[in-house]
Amino acid sequence: MKFETAVAELEAIVSGMEGGQLELEASIAAHQRGMALIRHCQQQLAQAEEQIRIIENGEIRDVDRNTLENQ
Repeated sequence: MKFETAVAELEAIVSGMEGGQLELEASIAAHQRGMALIRHCQQQLAQAEEQIRIIENGEIRDVDRNTLENQ
């Protein structure tokens, strides 16, 4: 599932739950699905972070996460 699709589904779940119209069973199922979507999105973001590269002096290299966080 694409990241954007998962986020859109998660937003719909949150919106439905905030409305307070779900019965208990449906609310529990929505919460479980939402948690699965969150894990999926976190995994995709972690993979994307690993793939990020920068160009330094004409050379492509992996991003040093510590360097980025300290800037």
